[in-house]
Amino acid sequence: MLADGAVAATGANNAGECAVLGWRDVVAVAAGNVHPARNTGRSHSLGLRADGTVLATGWDDDDQCQVADWRDVVAVTAGWRRSIGLRSDGRVLAAGRTADGACDVATWRDVTAVSAGDWHTVGVRADGTAVATGLNRFGACSVQDWHDLVDIAAGYLHTVGLRADGTVVAAGRGDAGACEVSGWRDVVAVAAGSHHTVAVTAGGCVLAVGANEHGQCEVSGWRDVVAVAAGAAHTLALCADGTVLSAGDGARGQRDVDGWRGPSS
Repeated sequence: MLADGAVAATGANNAGECAVLGWRDVVAVAAGNVHPARNTGRSHSLGLRADGTVLATGWDDDDQCQVADWRDVVAVTAGWRRSIGLRSDGRVLAAGRTADGACDVATWRDVTAVSAGDWHTVGVRADGTAVATGLNRFGACSVQDWHDLVDIAAGYLHTVGLRADGTVVAAGRGDAGACEVSGWRDVVAVAAGSHHTVAVTAGGCVLAVGANEHGQCEVSGWRDVVAVAAGAAHTLALCADGTVLSAGDGARGQRDVDGWRGPSS
């Protein structure tokens, strides 16, 4: 997302997920996952407008792009074949694949943050507790005891929560080390990829754990970072000067961000 409300995109665009050239007045964006086990090469993108409406483009086989009637939305997140929107009243909207229960969010209330993983959806309530729905075979939805949360992120089969004191908690499948976050401190933002986890510290540095076969965790030298995002096997970071850093898998052009410039937003 650019400072003027336009949107830039890069990647394979196999299903039109990068067709965002005409988007305007956008205040937040989200990119759906390319499922690591199925490797379809298709995904979708969401854009949140300043007026609380939502744009969508790309793969729509499960109606994950059917969001034109959403209103009063303040945040969006995109998972594998699924779109989630958080409304200003703390309720949550969902569109897309329903088979695994990851869209069962209609009863959620007082939610302040949401994140869509491949198989599950998670949220933070106003009281700092967590809610989760979807596939829980590896414990990614086992977040009932979490407290004092300010943000949350869902990956392929794991979940990461950021506490108000800057510490981080994790649940789910951590066989690649993606849940090894107990020693992190002074964290202000988190993101979960398919098999890795990244975070921004108060000092603008970036932490990363988990799978690193494509170098997606090679972020120790990054500085002045204000936000991070994690894909299936790559990591992006927004710097304070509006430039973007990348690491990891770039086979589909998803790391072609060197020319992106402008004030951070």
